[in-house]
Amino acid sequence: MIAFIIRRLVQAALVMLAVAFIAFAMFNYVGDPVAIIAGQDLPAEQRIELRKSLGLDDPTPVRFARFVGNAVQGKFGLSYRTAEPVGKMILERLPATLELSVVAMIVALCVGIPMGVFSGLYPRHWLSRGMMTVSLIGISLPTFLIGILLILIFAVLLGWLPSFGRGDVVKLGMWSTGFLTVSGWKAVILPSITLGLFQMTLIMRLVRSEMLEVLRTDYIKFARARGLTNRAVHFGHALKNTLVPVITITGLQLGSIIAFAIITETVFSWPGVGLLFLQSVQAVDIPVMAAYLVAIGMLFVMINLIVDILYFVVDPRLRSSGAKAGAK
Repeated sequence: MIAFIIRRLVQAALVMLAVAFIAFAMFNYVGDPVAIIAGQDLPAEQRIELRKSLGLDDPTPVRFARFVGNAVQGKFGLSYRTAEPVGKMILERLPATLELSVVAMIVALCVGIPMGVFSGLYPRHWLSRGMMTVSLIGISLPTFLIGILLILIFAVLLGWLPSFGRGDVVKLGMWSTGFLTVSGWKAVILPSITLGLFQMTLIMRLVRSEMLEVLRTDYIKFARARGLTNRAVHFGHALKNTLVPVITITGLQLGSIIAFAIITETVFSWPGVGLLFLQSVQAVDIPVMAAYLVAIGMLFVMINLIVDILYFVVDPRLRSSGAKAGAK
């Protein structure tokens, strides 16, 4: 177990170095930072002094090492657009994105797994066919269109839910949350459904296919031959083995939800990191773009590491193969 974790940590460090190099290249070689900061009319002498003060004339290995050291400390310089510290801007918007992503993932799991189990156990039932039709719609429609349709129905026509914003938030130290206010809960419903619908259909289809495959295996037939009830066979044996690949997909999809919440945050004017990144792209705010890339890369690496460990714990075949490898 310890050797497995150490290997994954080494791999994670190498991946983060690769991500840091891409962010460094974006930070230093996409456009002219001096021209973005001071404009084109800055005299040549002041332009040279500014380049020296920013360290842009140092050798590339020195600048990369400095960039990695600053990134480890959460320092990405100042925003070209607002002149605020980039780390502070990311941290201020991160709670909104994380809360939206977690709610979207909970919605996807709580709806997708039961639907997948039911459609796997009763594939010819009319309700299962309806679920498959809904899943096709969820996969086919683009996210922005789903968001606009939900706004039209529930915000404009029915007037039940707000169409934009995060609602009232409560400050808990450095963290701001909308989970402690009624308007905060109302505001998160539509964007979380929009963001989680694709993941829900993906999880439902995965659980369904795994359930159908597991129910055809020999050990399920043997369990039925022993006289076990359908409840014990379905939920004690089949579902338990079905959830092994679901853990992997869930972890990866959580990272995808956080990384690709840009469209949903834009449609609902949700004040998260995704909306900040889109505004930075429009303004060519390179430090914010680089910080976003590093933050998302770190998030994916951490989620993958946690998923690998959970997979190792859940699947006994990995533990046995690891023990054999250690014995050799």
